[in-house]
Amino acid sequence: MPETPSLFNEMFDANRGVRAHYAAFAEWLAETPPARIAQNRQAADLLFHRVGITFAVYGEDSGTERLIPFDIVPHVIPGAQWDRLAAGLRQRVHALNRFLHDIYHGQEIVQEGIIPGEAVNRNAQFRREMIGVDVPGGVYAHVAGVDIVRHNDGEYYVLEDNLRTPSGVSYMLENRKMMMRLFPELFAAQRIRPVDHYPDLLLETLREVAQHSSENPTIVLLTPGHYNSAYFEHAFLAQQMGIELVEGQDLFVLNNTVFMRTTQGPQKVDVIYRRIDDDFLDPLAFRPDSMLGVPGLLAAYRAGRVTLANAIGTGVADDKSMYPFVPDMIRFYLGEEPLLRNVPTYVLAKEDDCAYVLAHLSELVVKEAQGSGGYGMLVGPTATRDERERYRQRILDAPERFIAQPTLSLSCVPTFVGQDLGDRHIDLRPYVLSGTNVNFVPGGLTRVALREGSLVVNSSQGGGVKDTWVVD
Repeated sequence: MPETPSLFNEMFDANRGVRAHYAAFAEWLAETPPARIAQNRQAADLLFHRVGITFAVYGEDSGTERLIPFDIVPHVIPGAQWDRLAAGLRQRVHALNRFLHDIYHGQEIVQEGIIPGEAVNRNAQFRREMIGVDVPGGVYAHVAGVDIVRHNDGEYYVLEDNLRTPSGVSYMLENRKMMMRLFPELFAAQRIRPVDHYPDLLLETLREVAQHSSENPTIVLLTPGHYNSAYFEHAFLAQQMGIELVEGQDLFVLNNTVFMRTTQGPQKVDVIYRRIDDDFLDPLAFRPDSMLGVPGLLAAYRAGRVTLANAIGTGVADDKSMYPFVPDMIRFYLGEEPLLRNVPTYVLAKEDDCAYVLAHLSELVVKEAQGSGGYGMLVGPTATRDERERYRQRILDAPERFIAQPTLSLSCVPTFVGQDLGDRHIDLRPYVLSGTNVNFVPGGLTRVALREGSLVVNSSQGGGVKDTWVVD
């Protein structure tokens, strides 16, 4: 497993010595017969297939869904390191929620000249319907997925914030269940912090934000339906929390109150954990052609009769053009220095930034400001000359739609490729829950780029997943 000197390897130090937090796993790997490892890898694939853990991969000829590749080599993080990360996550999400409240109320951060007004008010994700609407506890992003990478300097950087309908948590839970089932001796040999209580934390968070204090609020999970790429997760989480999984047609609004159709008659709904984008939530307020939403839902929400998690309009805070301002948000709202670093970012709406990026396309990663899932981005160092020139034209046509960043040397973890181990790039998505308090389980979803040299870890782009261990 040759290592590129410039890459940070999570398992090995610069001299190929095993790092202390990987010692127990490395010892197990050396002592376990390859036949048993191969057998359990096959068992994992079979179990994932039986459970139905699939993800849509758009653009592949082989079909719309496939099994998410699962690798048995974990991403291990020392407990003290995670605790520092956790403090930074708590700080960052707190500031983002303060920002969302501000832009839909006084817009003080705009008045102070810290963020340009047009960056907020002309943002496609800014929802004027939310101006002046008070949400319970001032919490807009109840569930946030923060993508973190480790650079070759050994430091963690936030790559992006996901505040609309972040996905992937079911894979985090199933990865752990799989590892505990197949390799129980690994968990007996060391203290690995648990993650299986995430559904309980999520349910507690949703109960905390019910609009009217009720001992037992009715909570539902709203899904676009089984054709959605993350439908497995929607069904999984509803089952784990013991709440109803509903589609738009299962709900209706009467007198600004949301009801669920049941065999016993209509039942009032207090909280909707929605996994549908803003545009499709209410055909009376947003896209009139939407068959996925609930007519009148926005009116019920504005009247304070139902809580939506996440709130309408959170997308303006996770738009990539807003990302460069998050450290300023932390300083402005909290009066603190950011504990987690941003990646240096060029905003192509700025003339100087745009000129620099166009002159250095072969060195940079360029992303659509409102893109997601790894789609629509240019990885300059690995792109062909033709690809760069086509992208150059897209930038020239609408520079305000793009940002650019240096190509980070994402850290690596040994990963099974066929029968052998090879270093592959990873990132980490912890899930931050905000209600009365901020909670999360240790670690998160580790995604791995399975193609050699690739930096694109998204499952929708062919990436795989690993279990994430926070060890004490």
